[in-house]
Amino acid sequence: MPGRESRLQVQKTYKLYIGGKFVRSESGRIAAAAGSGDGSIVANYARASRKDFRDAVVAARSAFGGWAKQSAYLRGQILYRAAEMLEMRQGELAAELARSSGAKRAQAEEEATASIDRLVHYAGWTDKFSQLFSSVNPVASSHFNFTSPEATGVVVVVCPDEPSLVAMVSLVAPVILAGNTAVVLASNTKPLPALTFSEIIATSDLPGGVVNILAGERAELAAHFASHMDVNAIVDGSGDEVIGRELQRGGGFNVKRYVRRDLTPAQWRTDAAENPYWILDTVEMKTAWHPIGL
Repeated sequence: MPGRESRLQVQKTYKLYIGGKFVRSESGRIAAAAGSGDGSIVANYARASRKDFRDAVVAARSAFGGWAKQSAYLRGQILYRAAEMLEMRQGELAAELARSSGAKRAQAEEEATASIDRLVHYAGWTDKFSQLFSSVNPVASSHFNFTSPEATGVVVVVCPDEPSLVAMVSLVAPVILAGNTAVVLASNTKPLPALTFSEIIATSDLPGGVVNILAGERAELAAHFASHMDVNAIVDGSGDEVIGRELQRGGGFNVKRYVRRDLTPAQWRTDAAENPYWILDTVEMKTAWHPIGL
């Protein structure tokens, strides 16, 4: 029998998270994830293709109707439940951050904690933002005139490379709390924390398809994000000028909304990423007229 020291370790292969299920890329492609400490390979992950992205959009569109119709209170409770699941597995998140980024354990634990707190922060806005941003408008007729925010639909979220977890939570939470569904492209260089996040929220009450998480190359997928006719908005946190231009250029075909989040790695960990006005970037303001009875 060979000694334990000579045993070849079986490395985990992380899958994509689409429609509440963990799937391999339809292309069969696998990429290696290297730790930032010494560059050694720590795991493998499925590398998303155009077809995987299209499948994620289908899943997000299918989930949109049911998610948007849920009461704001219930959506908030579901996000709180997701935060509870993250809290219970905080050590796992911190370990993934540490080995992916080469950060010290204390720094990794700090980011894991910040990610949980960020999700709780935005969960609290779910049943409050509508009151803040709605209005009763003065009109010169015998009508009540109301304006209120409604979810826009399927939103693509492009995450920055650093920080890989708290930035992703900060981008996704204000999108889905309003009733949108999301297709998320994880960090190019550190995708494992986002994929671990998907494994955790899969055990929460969040319906399948509300959040779909892909790992792959931004340069390969950006054009498809921009040109897909069933994507309603793109939130770009990549910080990449070339990717930004590609997303804006292609988005002109169906006039999808493009929003850019330009924060430094340090700012993602601060109150700068707890902005309730980010919610407005992926909602539509709808106005209704109601006649005043005599």
